[in-house]
Amino acid sequence: MSTFNPADNIQDLQYFGEFGGVNPSISDSSTYTFLSAKTMFDTFEGNAEGCYLYSRHSSPSNLYLDKALAAMEGTETANVAASGMGAITPTLLQLCGNGDHIVSSRTIYGGTYAFLKNFAPRMGIQTSFVDITKLDIVEAAITPKTKVLYCETVSNPLLEVADLGSLSKIAKKHNIKLVVDNTFSPLSVSPIKLGADIVIHSLTKYINGSSDTVGGVVCASQEFINDLKNVNSGASMLLGPTMDSMRSASVMKNLRTLHLRIKQHSYNASYLAEKFEQDGLKTVYPGLKSHPSHEVYKNMINPEYGFGGMLTIDVGSLDKANELMELMQERNLGYLAVSLGFYKTLFSAPGTSTSSEMPLEEQAEMGLTDGLIRFSIGLDNDIERTYQMMKNCIEEVGILKPISL
Repeated sequence: MSTFNPADNIQDLQYFGEFGGVNPSISDSSTYTFLSAKTMFDTFEGNAEGCYLYSRHSSPSNLYLDKALAAMEGTETANVAASGMGAITPTLLQLCGNGDHIVSSRTIYGGTYAFLKNFAPRMGIQTSFVDITKLDIVEAAITPKTKVLYCETVSNPLLEVADLGSLSKIAKKHNIKLVVDNTFSPLSVSPIKLGADIVIHSLTKYINGSSDTVGGVVCASQEFINDLKNVNSGASMLLGPTMDSMRSASVMKNLRTLHLRIKQHSYNASYLAEKFEQDGLKTVYPGLKSHPSHEVYKNMINPEYGFGGMLTIDVGSLDKANELMELMQERNLGYLAVSLGFYKTLFSAPGTSTSSEMPLEEQAEMGLTDGLIRFSIGLDNDIERTYQMMKNCIEEVGILKPISL
């Protein structure tokens, strides 16, 4: 990690538009013409470099973004998709079939959980959900039918940290693929450098950063991406989660400022987490020494980009959580909304939103309480001012008592 800086790799990419523009030209076409019938045949066979057949397979705009995101993650190539789930589900379906088995972290995005728990079994794929922080339990869950070890670098919504280096050793020992969703920690963590085989992002979140686009990406070897896009057997090709060229161009522009945004998100979240913890709130943030995996994460990250922009506090009950979030929204501190990576702070109660797909008994087992609020901290210029305003709201709803002087 010390010699790999993903922001430098992004910066070093330089594309010229069709007429010399500083942004690459947008390919606003669904299909492409050929100068000869033989070229069309060769393209369908995947043997015509630089030629395009149909934008469900690839387009110039998508390939520009593919190359940039592969450079960011340090993989041979990448494949963008129309959503984060449009990247996750084809990846798992490409790696697994009828009779296969997946070992997954128990704390993952609700949509991924629902796919593995409810949908994948319809195709004969079974999943064991485990505490990803307990390596002995992870390894014990692996069977001869296991094909994939799946986790999130920083889990949604409990902010558990996966020890990617150790998980990679387990995966290699058992000859299975380690697939990592790195949505919460772009630039901060480079999973491929820690031994992951495949890295996935929801581009909707930090990478795009303006909450105006849904997208996803799979970063992997050339061989695996070729398999995904194979016209006869590729899950991405046949299921069709294609990103629109206009959206690719939009994400590409926002990617250029990712390093600046991640630093500010991390700085602001770290500031608030430390203040909230000092105030006596039950606060979870990987940058706090009280976080059970603080040292693990500290040794994984590129310190320039910090510990990320996500934190949680537990205010005791859903009623208090809702009252606080409504008041903070009323005071213009952010939005009561799901998702993350926006320039404004977003907050939600994940048990009734992004993790609502999980049964209540499983939420309780993993420690997802009714009073938990997940914050995606924004790009506020004066974070001390933000803290004071948030603290006033917390005191006003009775979660903390004002200190009388």
